[in-house]
Amino acid sequence: MKICYKDKNIVVCEKPYGISSQQSDKENMISLLEKELGCTVYPVHRLDITTSGLIVYALNKKSSATLSDMIAKGELQKEYYAIVHGEIQTQGRLIDLLYHDRIKNKSFVTDAERKGVKRAELEYKLVDTIEQNGDMLSLTRIKLITGRTHQIRVQLANIGHPLCGDGKYGARDNLRIHLHSAFLSFTHPISRKKLTFSSAPYGDMWDKFKISE
Repeated sequence: MKICYKDKNIVVCEKPYGISSQQSDKENMISLLEKELGCTVYPVHRLDITTSGLIVYALNKKSSATLSDMIAKGELQKEYYAIVHGEIQTQGRLIDLLYHDRIKNKSFVTDAERKGVKRAELEYKLVDTIEQNGDMLSLTRIKLITGRTHQIRVQLANIGHPLCGDGKYGARDNLRIHLHSAFLSFTHPISRKKLTFSSAPYGDMWDKFKISE
């Protein structure tokens, strides 16, 4: 775990792959941060356990409430790097209706609006491509417009480009999912100063691509 920024109100850090961003009965970011910082840590958004990279936490109730309100209004900007199967188009925008099945913990693209269905939107652009064992892989930079459960995973799989390692959403391999929270930008909940952070993924498959900041 790397701490990128900290003051008395918030902390921004890099979540490692495989660690929960919320409280759990296993090792998780909140318990790790509370041990490191010696104070109460409040989650305001989340990353899947299989996603690495930047995340912000509040360190008091006032900052927690303000950040949560900003996130609800779409005022926290998030961009990701993902490695997907296939040679994806240079850029695009995806708009879908998603339904999340809580029992299966899986999201689905649907054609009809009904209870539990939410609009999902993202933009993507191609960064680099490589050939790996006869399979084309694409490094993609993704800007979330909305934040839905498994949104990036299901929307890219729906256009035939599942994330590398994401067997749950159609990848032929079922190992480590390659999704990294790389850019985070928001207004400080107290000082109102604009804060921007970046984090480049490394190791494993990431090192095979040319990653630009």
